[in-house]
Amino acid sequence: MPVNEKLRELEHFFNLKFNDFNLLICAMTHSSYANEHDTESNERMEFIGDAVLDLAVGTYLFQKLDEPEGVLTKKRAQEVCEGSLHDYAKSFRLGQYLLLGKGEEKNGGREKSTVLADAFEALIGAVFLDKGYSEVFKILNKVVFPIIDRSLHEEDNDFKSKLQEMVQSDKRTLSYSIVSESGPPHDKEFVARVVMDDVIMMGQGKGKTKKEAEQNAARMALEKMAESKS
Repeated sequence: MPVNEKLRELEHFFNLKFNDFNLLICAMTHSSYANEHDTESNERMEFIGDAVLDLAVGTYLFQKLDEPEGVLTKKRAQEVCEGSLHDYAKSFRLGQYLLLGKGEEKNGGREKSTVLADAFEALIGAVFLDKGYSEVFKILNKVVFPIIDRSLHEEDNDFKSKLQEMVQSDKRTLSYSIVSESGPPHDKEFVARVVMDDVIMMGQGKGKTKKEAEQNAARMALEKMAESKS
């Protein structure tokens, strides 16, 4: 399928109508493709998209949560980190629209967390540059805010931070991995595992997002630790 026709699908999905369609093409252009075809990559659009997301998500959290600055700042950081951006991008299969170089294509670039996160920021940036701040909410209302709402009060149950605090005094290290995912694109279920010192399996958990699955894995680990002490 020609590039323009493929990207029209993405435009239609969010009910967008670009004045300058080249902005959307640029937003989907990875640096590997840009280098091979002597064109502009999406890196500059990532920059503006990052700023727009910070403002929009920060405003949304301010309106939704009656919390002090420190809590809101931490929550915003969680919702615009690479893992969260990857979840947003995966929810509508953004990877299929990317323009990748041959090497990046062979290396699974369409599924890479960093590539998808950057492309999502670039998409936000392209919409902002084309039609302004209000148009960005066509994307945010459809794929960002619904995911944020599912874990809006997660700060009160930040099991990952609690587990980290418990093991760091013993100079232990924790690592999380997604061991499986299943279900259709609009209703994925992820299974995460937390391991201590790359050897000891501490817990495993499920969730509708990778972040939720990791939190449930940490919660399971905390429960196991509590049982062992009782």
